[in-house]
Amino acid sequence: MEPIPVSVLTGFLGSGKTSLLNRLLKDPSLQDTAVIINEFGDVGIDHLLVERSSDGIIELADGCLCCTVRGELVDTLADLVDRLQTGRIKSLKRVIIETTGLADPAPVLHAIMGHPALVQSLRLDGVITVVDAVNGDQTLDRHEEAVKQVAVADRIVLTKTDLIDPTSEAFAHLTARLMLLNPGALQISASDAGAIKADLFECGLFDPATKTADVSRWLRDEAYHDEHHGHAHDVNRHDDHIRAFTLIEDKPIDPDALECFIDLLRSSQSERLLRMKGIVCLSDDPERPVVIHGVQSIFHPPARLPAWPDSDHRTRLVLITRDLEKDYVARLFDAFVGKPQIDTPDRAALENNPLSIPGYKP
Repeated sequence: MEPIPVSVLTGFLGSGKTSLLNRLLKDPSLQDTAVIINEFGDVGIDHLLVERSSDGIIELADGCLCCTVRGELVDTLADLVDRLQTGRIKSLKRVIIETTGLADPAPVLHAIMGHPALVQSLRLDGVITVVDAVNGDQTLDRHEEAVKQVAVADRIVLTKTDLIDPTSEAFAHLTARLMLLNPGALQISASDAGAIKADLFECGLFDPATKTADVSRWLRDEAYHDEHHGHAHDVNRHDDHIRAFTLIEDKPIDPDALECFIDLLRSSQSERLLRMKGIVCLSDDPERPVVIHGVQSIFHPPARLPAWPDSDHRTRLVLITRDLEKDYVARLFDAFVGKPQIDTPDRAALENNPLSIPGYKP
């Protein structure tokens, strides 16, 4: 069975997730989709209901399913997979998980990426974060959860754009702030029906048409240039804690060195490592790169591609961090891949005491 794509729909209270979800469920391209929400009452889907079945599963008029998270999310996902494998569900092409407005999306991503059985049947397609164009700036100022939701997103959907002048200073400030927090995420207006249908899903980690990764679409590493983060700004408005950057290596990397680098980074800095994704050229098979993807301490099992998807054969690692400087991570990475450094401990010292690396700021 091909892995089923899972999309996580998040966004702060009142951002418009409900309206977007109802609109998506009417799209014929999303037939045979299962939607997991916290409570049925949170989403106005009464007009779509056909019948209520057992275990919190509802069949919708267009053939989709809807279910509540009554216990652990893992149990709900496992139940859906079991229903498909035993024939109780005829077809399941996609799963959409809607988080609560106050949720940190990391635990949801952990449930998908960290369960040894689920990773065989499900794949994380992307994180969709809904932002209220009218109140988004104030929400980011006041709520840490909203900042995290934006920082880990693959797609940012701006709602209520009809209530704000798109040429106004306030709207320009919000979109620039979102770019600062997450330069790699596409910003899409909810009023643009064509973009919603074409760009919201299939974020590139796994393309059903080719069964491989569209790396340029998934990483968007060209967006993570330091000029986006080096200019002066009001730290109270833009959040001076989130950083997004890319590590690039031209030469093939020893697999053990990569494993040690990731293990040390996630064990010592997991809370600061909001998200990490990349494509890696390994020395044991340079012609078949490895795709890696992690959220805090949880990493999806590495996937070996059959070939490079484009002419760029460099290792590219995109990181989104909180209170973790690029200089520290870059020095750690360089130490493991064998680049010479000045006044930097050897590998054994790094493993024993990562705090000794110049540039580290606790």
